[in-house]
Amino acid sequence: MYYFIANPHAGNGQGYKICRQVERHLGNACAEYELFLVRETGEAREIAKKLTEGCRDPRVIVVIGGDSTVNEVLDGICLNGTVTVGFIPIQKKNDLARSLKLPASSTRCLKRVLYPKYHKMLDYGVISYGEEEVYHRRFAVSAGIGLDGAVCHDLHQEGARRFQQGTAARILAGIKQFLMARPVKGYVILDGVQKIEFNHIYFISVHIHPYEGRFCFAPQANYSDGRLAVCVAHSKGKGQLLGFLVGAMTRKLKKYKGVRHLECREIMIHLDRPLAVHADGESCCMQKDIQLRCIQKKLRVIG
Repeated sequence: MYYFIANPHAGNGQGYKICRQVERHLGNACAEYELFLVRETGEAREIAKKLTEGCRDPRVIVVIGGDSTVNEVLDGICLNGTVTVGFIPIQKKNDLARSLKLPASSTRCLKRVLYPKYHKMLDYGVISYGEEEVYHRRFAVSAGIGLDGAVCHDLHQEGARRFQQGTAARILAGIKQFLMARPVKGYVILDGVQKIEFNHIYFISVHIHPYEGRFCFAPQANYSDGRLAVCVAHSKGKGQLLGFLVGAMTRKLKKYKGVRHLECREIMIHLDRPLAVHADGESCCMQKDIQLRCIQKKLRVIG
């Protein structure tokens, strides 16, 4: 039995077309399945929770959508040895699909789900935040605080939820937040022992997979090594920051002044003033203190 959780609005409606294609192929394959269409934020999380909570029988949960839909499903499922996750991306430049080297064709991705040759055990991350009440949220690809979080926060504040977000909206939000960005002092503590201070932090991006949107912020990220790849952008000026952003977007992987790459199993981040936080593109509001850790090889996915 296959359970599909699909966001039909993803990719400016491309998700709906792919859902119809998938249903046709499932009918031809005489596969037993159930399809759930996500209509609002948070619904994918609740569906995944209901499908896996207290489940002892093997279940295959297949996500049709983007990184945000994957994030909700990952955050909702009750992970145990009986749950396997499949993924049919809507867009070719999807972060998780690019890292896992999934086919661009939804038909070929479906064939991998129906006739898997092997499975992979992936790491995932957990971000903790909040003062009076501490919240914990899983993330599949990346989480961050600062400029990258501000772009996601801006899209949500303007009402451009992930169901309507397009490339133009993201570009405009990125330009706006880059112009508005102001550096902040802060420090990180790696694995509870190593403290590193920074004076001009624009953003700190924490990765399981290398990509975040169009940017390769963490080329050293490995999704099965049990470690977080951290990128700290602490340039003294926006000229340096812009050079790094262009390099990360064009994959010119070299050393940039004002950028530091770190690795750890757990990281605590403290800033002198609150900045926007995101997890797989989903807004986690404004925070001064966040903690992130890597959970090694607990997510079973179809390879």
